[in-house]
This record gives sequence, structure tokens and C-alpha cells, in this order.
Amino acid sequence: MNEMIKKQLNHRSIRQFKDKDIPDEVFDTLIKVAQRTATSVGMQQSSIIKVTDSNLKKEIARVCNQQYVADAPVLLIFIADLYRNYQIALEQGHDMKSAGDMDKFFAAYTDAILAAQNVVNAAESMDLGTVFLGSILNDPRQICQLLELPKYTFPAIGLAIGYPDQEPQLKPRMDMSLRLFENKYKKFDNYLEEIKDHDREMEAYYDLRSPDKPLKKFSLQVLDRLIEAPQEKRQVIKCIEEQGFHIE
Repeated sequence: MNEMIKKQLNHRSIRQFKDKDIPDEVFDTLIKVAQRTATSVGMQQSSIIKVTDSNLKKEIARVCNQQYVADAPVLLIFIADLYRNYQIALEQGHDMKSAGDMDKFFAAYTDAILAAQNVVNAAESMDLGTVFLGSILNDPRQICQLLELPKYTFPAIGLAIGYPDQEPQLKPRMDMSLRLFENKYKKFDNYLEEIKDHDREMEAYYDLRSPDKPLKKFSLQVLDRLIEAPQEKRQVIKCIEEQGFHIE
């Protein structure tokens, strides 16, 4: 087993970082990895915003409701970006309204997510720690305003990077027999029975965000997520439409 696979199998979210800057040459390598990431039909429809302004970091941390975001040595926001190619077409005399269709949106969103994951892999290979920030979508409209995102762009995911200053447990995962199928989707008669071992593992796991108590078992976490009241601010679909994309 090579070192990269060992790192991936040991992946953990790091939320506390040392007060240590990431060298420019290391950061440049991470960006080169993002640049070389696979991209749908070669259109390169993603961008990255590196947030260095401390006040802006604090505003994003408020959206995320996670203070550690403001303290991250490197904070990146990966953007689904069709604006650039729209402008390229416009400068050639074509106002391509199709820039806002859902097919292109999902291609750009996928480009952004793939780049973010590649950056994580590269960062961890250099002994850096990372944490994805899906929480930027707590209020996507506010993120769009803070980052001055133009039409035909949308914030896909955030990423904090730094040198780890904590050693969290490896978070349990359910057995892949429930997630890996051959040729067709496999349905199970009793999912609670199938995940009973995973439930027990999760109850024994201590998240460093709540070190005094283990998490609820997985089945109850699922229930909490599905029955929780909708968040008024988290109007992702509406914000996607406001950014010029056509929900059809």
C-alpha cells in the first residue's frame, strides 16, 4: 500500500490548526493540483477564491456558524463558474443564454467539487489537515454578496487548510456492502438491522467538537436530519436561480 492511499484511508476532518503559515511553494503546488483536475469537456468551469482578509473570514465564519473557519491559515471557496466562458462567448458576439442551464450548472459544480477533493488529497499527502465547509451554504446569498460573485457563478464548497493541532478519532463508516452494488441498485429488507453494527460504532465515537459525550447512533442522526425544521436562510435553489441559472 503506497503512502497516498494510507493518507486517504486515514482521512479525518481537522478543525484546529497550528499558528503556522503554509509556505508559498506548498500553496502553489495545491493550486497546480487544482488546475490539473479533470474538468467536464475541457471547459474548466470552476474557480477558487482564497480568503485572506480577516474581517471577511469572520463574516464567512458567521455564515458557517463555526468560529474555527475564521482562524484557518488558508480558507478557500470553490466556485462553480460559468461567468468566464459566458464572457468569452459574449466578447465574440454571442449572448449565450444557455450558460444558465442546469446541465452546464451541474458540470461546473462537479468541476469545483472534484478540484476541492484533489486539493485535499494533495494537502494531506504533505501532512496538512483539512476540513470541507458545506456550511457556506447555510446562507448562499450572503456568501455570494461577500465574495461579489457575478451572474452564472455559485459557491460550491469551502475548504480550510493548515497544519493539524488535534488528533481526532477516525470516524466510523458503514460497511460498503450497503453502498457498493453490482450492475443494479440493491435494496435491503431491513436497514436498521443492516446498520446495527454501525450504530454501535457511532455510539462509541467521540467528536472533538463535543468531547464529553459520544455521538448519537447513526440511525438517530439520520432521523434528526430528515425531520429537522427547514432553515429559513438556507434557500439554495432560490439563490441558484438568483445567480442566473434556470431550474427546469
